[in-house]
Amino acid sequence: MCGFAGFLDPSFDRVRGEHLLRNMGKAILHRGPDDEGCWHDARIGIGVVHRRLSILDLSQNGHQPMISENGRYVIAYNGELYNYRDLQKELEQTAISFRGGSDTEVLLAAISEWGVHAALRKTVGMFAFALWDRSKNTLILARDRMGEKPLYYGRQGTSFLFGSELKALRVHPSFKGEIDRNSICLLLRHNTIAAPFSIYTEIKKLEPGCMLELDTNTAKISISGYWSVRSAAEAGMQNRLLKNDKDMLVSLESVLSRSVSEQMMADVPVGAFLSGGIDSSLIVALMQAQSNQAVNTFSIGFHESGYDEACHAKVIARHLGTKHTELYVEEPEVLDVIPKLPKIYDEPFSDSSQIPTYLVSMMARQQVTVALSGDGGDELFGGYNRYVWSCAIWNKIRFMPYPVRKLVANLMRGISVAGYERLFKLLSAFIPDRYMVSHPGIMMHKLGKTIESDSLKSIYQNLVSHWQVPDNVVLDCVEPETKVSDDSKWLSTNDFEHQMMYMDQVSYLPDDILTKVDRAAMATSLELRVPMLDHRVVEFSWKLPVAAKIRGGKGKWLLRQLLDKYVPRELNERPKMGFGVPINIWLRGPLREWGEELLDESRLKREGYFDPKPVRKKWDEHLSGKQDWQYHLWDILMFQSWLEEQKT
Repeated sequence: MCGFAGFLDPSFDRVRGEHLLRNMGKAILHRGPDDEGCWHDARIGIGVVHRRLSILDLSQNGHQPMISENGRYVIAYNGELYNYRDLQKELEQTAISFRGGSDTEVLLAAISEWGVHAALRKTVGMFAFALWDRSKNTLILARDRMGEKPLYYGRQGTSFLFGSELKALRVHPSFKGEIDRNSICLLLRHNTIAAPFSIYTEIKKLEPGCMLELDTNTAKISISGYWSVRSAAEAGMQNRLLKNDKDMLVSLESVLSRSVSEQMMADVPVGAFLSGGIDSSLIVALMQAQSNQAVNTFSIGFHESGYDEACHAKVIARHLGTKHTELYVEEPEVLDVIPKLPKIYDEPFSDSSQIPTYLVSMMARQQVTVALSGDGGDELFGGYNRYVWSCAIWNKIRFMPYPVRKLVANLMRGISVAGYERLFKLLSAFIPDRYMVSHPGIMMHKLGKTIESDSLKSIYQNLVSHWQVPDNVVLDCVEPETKVSDDSKWLSTNDFEHQMMYMDQVSYLPDDILTKVDRAAMATSLELRVPMLDHRVVEFSWKLPVAAKIRGGKGKWLLRQLLDKYVPRELNERPKMGFGVPINIWLRGPLREWGEELLDESRLKREGYFDPKPVRKKWDEHLSGKQDWQYHLWDILMFQSWLEEQKT
């Protein structure tokens, strides 16, 4: 795991160019504290810097930027190829020899032997890289299939900049830093800025599974895909596994065990995040089954009721026999993290689980350099509540006149979140287990929003949106079209559950979840690996029918069956919690003064990005306890905090 940055800019001589590159590298030192290297060809104006976090082949044989054996290619690479040993054996059959044991050297040899597209299709891993082709004077940027590793790029004047994080691009003197107001709309809707957009005009994110080529002879940029979730989904749905439950279970264990085994490969200590939920428990169980020593596991907890997963994780860890470490977060630790968020995330990002993700990463880094997580299980195997309930709700309300639905929705929202919490607590003894949820007030308000929808697609769009009309809040903007809002980007299938899973895999997963874990982990110099997102696991999941994922009113049915082999059902059977934090409580308590300063009406008017009226209305309602607007307010607060950071 590493980081890189670079430019195409002929205005720098060798000395000045290398000095600039090293400064760009310093900006992302956290991504690679173990080694630095830069390469610059002043004649062409191409330069690249690399920061290394040593994971495989800790010697200088893994130093980057690396030049191919034939001298044609120069690469700066961030990530891991989990099948590099298999690729190496295949390449050695063609009389290619290797001087070291790094996956970077294998990738370069594969590109030299097979070409970039063919080499990419053979890879199994997470990565982003910049490749300079000396023979064609062409720059190639590529990103892994699911979007685990980030890659920004864009023209700034006569310069072309690229890198793992925006903070490296900002070092270049040509960087303009013009804020894209349209992108702020995306932040308010989805708490993240979806690819290909960024917070800056003219700077973009390369989308997952894509390769960009910039021909310096013509200045032409072309982007092509070498793999996509859509192609995997369409192929899988056309070739369903015609197997019984037992055979599907055997196949799942085989493909997932292989992924876990390959991702445990490292020349440094390896551990895992453990929340006690289905996904992380299964990953840890498969790790422990393949390890001859206790796996290091880490969890984080909160004292606030309804947010503590550490107690569940401890039970699972004890059963599996892991070496477990937990941290209960106190108020001062939270207050210490929040000012760091703008620097960690580089652009406004407002998934509040960013806080515990950073804290658990920081804790894990004290003992390991690599950690595995259970991310991706929900999106691949039907874990979110919306997959389970959306179609059932729609079938009950679709024939109800809209004015009646609107009335019911308003009545449901008329009770505060806190009111629902108290009500569910009083009735808990009479509510069947399958209807129990960790945050009933939030769930009931979401249900009210769902009842107002006029189609299944709008149900999904409403559920994944915070501010429903963000361009009424952001001044002088037009909300861009995204995969979620563009009907042509949706999958063609009669299974709406699979429609939602697909849309989450191409939007929410890379733009939110993977952004969150990459920046949080790398801010602590921790490499985070995600076994569920091995593309072979993704392709397998699309061969499964919906019934293998959602059954008996519960999601992740097949994952649950596999976990039953390792952990008794009574230890992991509980309401889904998610990796949440009590932002709603904190905003009324220790964060109130901070929030009031950032949301001050005169300040909002002076800065000119938001209409103060709707913002202040939600702030006042939240403070009074009338409504819970934690997600809407966190969107605004994270932008405001980021904006303040830009002034320093």
